[in-house]
Amino acid sequence: MTEPEHREQREEVLEGGNVADGVVRVGQTVRKPWTRSSPSVASLLRYLHRCSFEASPVPLGADARGRQVLGYRPGAMADTLPPLTGAELRRLGGIVRRLHALTAGFRPDGEPEWDIATPDPREEVLCHYDLAPWNLVRDGDDWTFIDWDGAGPGTRMGDLGYAAHGFVPLHAGGDPGSDALRLRALADGYGCDDAQRRELPDAVLHRVRGMYDLLEEGARTGAQPWARLHAQGHADHWGPAADYVERHRAVWLAALTGPGEPAAT
Repeated sequence: MTEPEHREQREEVLEGGNVADGVVRVGQTVRKPWTRSSPSVASLLRYLHRCSFEASPVPLGADARGRQVLGYRPGAMADTLPPLTGAELRRLGGIVRRLHALTAGFRPDGEPEWDIATPDPREEVLCHYDLAPWNLVRDGDDWTFIDWDGAGPGTRMGDLGYAAHGFVPLHAGGDPGSDALRLRALADGYGCDDAQRRELPDAVLHRVRGMYDLLEEGARTGAQPWARLHAQGHADHWGPAADYVERHRAVWLAALTGPGEPAAT
């Protein structure tokens, strides 16, 4: 075996995920376990790649060990970088809007199978379901969302609302006024119409409260990985975050539906 071939086969464990185990880098690829949703997710990623969607990894099939193979994207995880600026939040909103516009036209082969942790009440488009800083790789102007294993049918505002939780962010202890302006920037970037702006606060709450309930149920039943994440203290974030979102719902609604405000910074 030549030296370049030897380097290609060396596996480097990739850290940072909360749910998926066994994710490694091999050369310019990422290998991760094949799950029941993988065929549907791979089909979705192939479609997005054909559509030149800029923020998803390139699907490369499966390796000899039956693992998913994806193109590796260099960069830093967004949760290790400063928060997005107002302009970057608007860009993010546009990326999510393009994702939804594309997935509205996706027609999978056969009967798809998805693995959604906290389903939305309706099915409008295919959603990523975990648009968060810990899943966004940034390399200058190149932004790539990873970890599509939980993708599936959902609502536009549910997906955008989950992104708002992580990227605005809408966390306990925030400044409601500042957070409202940043939420407005995200919604403006998406191009939300009036009905979507009125739906968004409740969609955020549904996703955030849903994560807390999922962790609590996992602790009660032992279902993994939720029981493990609960034991690690994740519910201590999601519960207060849901309370914060619910407590300031009127602030979010006023910012989203009122006259235009100065851009968030």
